Amino acid sequence: MLRTIQTLRAPHRLSKLSNQLRTAATTTSGKAEGTIADSFASLSGQQFEALEPRFATVKEDLIKGNEQAVKASWERLLSTLKNEVKEIKRMGSSIVPQIDFEDIDNPSERFNSEYRKRGVAVIKGAIPEAEALQMKEDLKEYIKANPQTKSFSSQVYELYWSKSQIRARGHPNLLKAQQFLLSYWHSKDPNALFSDLPISYCDRLRMREPGDAKFALGPHVDGGSCERWEETGYGKGQVYKDIWQGDWEKYDPWESSSRLPVESDLYQGAGACSAFRAAQGWLSMSHTSAFEGTLLVNPLLQLATAYFLLRPFFTPRTGPSTQVSVNGALEQANTEEYLSPENWKLEDKPSSWLQGANLGRGQELNALLHPHLNLPETMVHIPKVQPGDYVVWHCDGIHAVDKTHAGKSDSSVLYIPACPLTERNAEYLVRQRDCFLRGTPSPDFPGGVGEGQHVGRAFQEDIAAVSGVDGLRAMGLERFDEGAGRTPGEKQVMASANRILGFN
Repeated sequence: MLRTIQTLRAPHRLSKLSNQLRTAATTTSGKAEGTIADSFASLSGQQFEALEPRFATVKEDLIKGNEQAVKASWERLLSTLKNEVKEIKRMGSSIVPQIDFEDIDNPSERFNSEYRKRGVAVIKGAIPEAEALQMKEDLKEYIKANPQTKSFSSQVYELYWSKSQIRARGHPNLLKAQQFLLSYWHSKDPNALFSDLPISYCDRLRMREPGDAKFALGPHVDGGSCERWEETGYGKGQVYKDIWQGDWEKYDPWESSSRLPVESDLYQGAGACSAFRAAQGWLSMSHTSAFEGTLLVNPLLQLATAYFLLRPFFTPRTGPSTQVSVNGALEQANTEEYLSPENWKLEDKPSSWLQGANLGRGQELNALLHPHLNLPETMVHIPKVQPGDYVVWHCDGIHAVDKTHAGKSDSSVLYIPACPLTERNAEYLVRQRDCFLRGTPSPDFPGGVGEGQHVGRAFQEDIAAVSGVDGLRAMGLERFDEGAGRTPGEKQVMASANRILGFN
């Protein structure tokens, strides 16, 4: 399934390369300073409400001529969801597929089918436990040496260029695991400019301490929010065309060519993603179980995506009839009558509501706005993880964080998604490479001085020393081998990437 990823640890012409890169680098405008709280309405105190009036027209245009087909598809979707919710309640965390790193060259058919259906997986032992633990200890020393480091509640640190992060992103095992994950994507266009060779997308890290209840990020989806409905966003590739035409069963979450032209950050949101992150992911640096500050996922990839996209087009005939007290707060009880397809109809006149979406913020979901997902039951904890395990989920996957860390030790992770080599991602690499050379935050994240003056941050020589040529390529610091491309499209995207990165 996988090509062999070579590891070259010989010295590189880094001084010459540095001059090339500084010549090729663009000037990064950068985003305003901030933290992860600026990326989500629920963390920043913003309320969910109707958007600008133009979004009513956006919605109307999306399903024009297909209203009855969409209505019928909604009814089928609610029926299917009802059965799948029962299955998730029965299986709990065991529904999340797992695979040992040593088995990724020959995965079982069961793993293949379950990963495609659920959109989430755990790769056990992607990095040896001792290495992962050492990364955490080195990070603690790095933070201690640089007390000016920004963070959200001393939990999510605005760090991108520590040696631990560089070591993890370029680890041969992790690059191999990412290539394995990217191999699940396919294209209806045989010449699509897509390669399953991964690039490094440099994200933050989390060190959540026992007792924390501040980093309580509820169910959400990354990669933009309003953009999913907009013609100039995901509409550029018609990613969700089948859903808008009333045929959600034909929607393929793993089709790659439609994702290539997508604009997922139309509003310069803090933390909004402009690169194509095919799989979100983090590398564990702790032993963590359920309710210990870990991750929750919604293993309904195709169904949940169709639901939260179609939800804004429908409204209940009658509201929920009862309320229940949950931890002292009143919440609606979604009765059978309320959830029944007969109780839901297409809006008589399109509103400007996109439930859970706000300009420049992440897409959020909750039981009030998205009742049929039964989020209290379908958001399941991932299985217990140990240091070195790699947890991944599809870029459209709904995920959340434990409301409270009730464990007895830290819950620490490095956020490391799996990103394919595409032209857009090569363009992102140029901007990210410039940030790396300057020591400023990655381009998708809140800006500022960053680590430019941090003691002990990583440099090019560190990448070459620990990751070799593959790690340098993943960071845009070494040209891609066009001769290694297996298809015309892959050869072309490698050639384009080399040109974009300034190597031609």
